[in-house]
Amino acid sequence: MRQGKVWLVGAGPGDPGLFTIKGKYLIEHADVVVYDRLVGAGILSMIPPAVQTINVGKNAGCHPVGQEEINQILLREAQQGKRVVRLKGGDPFIFGRGGEELELLAKHGVPFEVVPGISAAAAVPAYAGIPVTHREYCSSLHIITAHRKRGDDSLPDFETLAKLHGTLIFFMGVSSLPEICAGLIRAGMAEQTPAAVIENGTTARQRNIVSDLKRLPERAVQAGVQSPALILVGEVCGLSSQFSWAEFRPLHGCRVLVTRPRERVSSLAEKLSALGAEVVLLPSISTKLLLEGNEALSNAIKSLPGYRWVVFTSAAGAEGFFKGLRRFGIDSRNLPFLQFAAIGPATAKAVLQFGGILCDYLPEEYTGKALGEGLAKVCRPDEKLLIPRSKIGTDELLEPLRQAGLSFTDVPIYDTLSEPLPNIPVTPQDIFAFTSASTVRGVTERLSKEQYQGMTALCIGEQTAREAQEHGMKTIQAEKATIDSMIEALLKTYQKEERN
Repeated sequence: MRQGKVWLVGAGPGDPGLFTIKGKYLIEHADVVVYDRLVGAGILSMIPPAVQTINVGKNAGCHPVGQEEINQILLREAQQGKRVVRLKGGDPFIFGRGGEELELLAKHGVPFEVVPGISAAAAVPAYAGIPVTHREYCSSLHIITAHRKRGDDSLPDFETLAKLHGTLIFFMGVSSLPEICAGLIRAGMAEQTPAAVIENGTTARQRNIVSDLKRLPERAVQAGVQSPALILVGEVCGLSSQFSWAEFRPLHGCRVLVTRPRERVSSLAEKLSALGAEVVLLPSISTKLLLEGNEALSNAIKSLPGYRWVVFTSAAGAEGFFKGLRRFGIDSRNLPFLQFAAIGPATAKAVLQFGGILCDYLPEEYTGKALGEGLAKVCRPDEKLLIPRSKIGTDELLEPLRQAGLSFTDVPIYDTLSEPLPNIPVTPQDIFAFTSASTVRGVTERLSKEQYQGMTALCIGEQTAREAQEHGMKTIQAEKATIDSMIEALLKTYQKEERN
């Protein structure tokens, strides 16, 4: 049996963009990931489906999996020869009890590594526009936990903290906020000292409540602030009104569940994140190329000189076709007699990427029906079309070709499979992003009706929107069947709702 090993990995404060490159690599190559409640959903969604996950999350006042049991889980899994990633919110050594988890491993000779994470102490204030140090206001930073070991009811040393004249950051202190503020005031800190409580920092749900030391507890109660939240005390908190930025991004407050295949999420996810949305990868389908033993594809490739057009309805179709050609030793130099059509710009980009070929025809409207109607007009009656596409492709494209009397060969080149969804809670405020009707079906087949009915669905086109509506979802439909148009539609709808 191979030697097991544990990696203690900091997941950062919630924004998946703040997860380290090394941390991402490790969860993608782990056998098992043991994770906490404070690990962001966007990071959990990066874990491949084949990796075993163990949730040892703790809520305030409720520890379903005790610390000793967590330590034993890490030891047990590593001793079975597994690559174990212990994924912890923030940094594992800043109030993350990382040292306690390593003690048992060290005692039993289990090898381990520590991968630091961006601490909430640095990231959360930065996202709220609060520089924790500033030459004009303070020269020190102090990080304190308001949560003690079980049975220890002592409070922080307020007398010392009040004399430091630095920025104070309290972890795990929401329930003790009145005691913290009162204790600092009793110790001599001015009631007017700027202070803040930041809830769900760096995520789409971030809220920043800024007040003074005396009134902050009341303001927090009025706002209904809950854990997880950081408490900051110090003159730098007053700079938030000048430097706040995260909550002013156009899509701040949106959490979008991207359901397209894992290998094709990057463009949509990156653009949504740049606009302030929290993106969670929830791939509901995957594509499997049908190259081995595909007699229809082999026959079509052998008969290529008899075709005039190759028509692509998706990037997966383009990928499969050109990979199939290479199996026969054929590349674009062998295809001067062919013209190429694509359903839209993203598919045309894939044709260029996989085949090095610029498409000859794209319809004005990026739908299967528009593609079929357009080809019916530009193709001569004697021109034959090859259509490598999904095994479950609809008749939307084919019907206009039939009506025009055109000859075509419809070749299944990939299959669309439903994916098991990551174990991530879906909330009514979340927005599904659907790029095909099959992604809608992938979600509805995996979730109960109560989980998705009434939710908002951002849809790339009419057919996708119709599928979502049939399952009881409210829809936002893109004007054009493109990623950019989807984002424009979301921006218009979200900003309208914000104004109302």
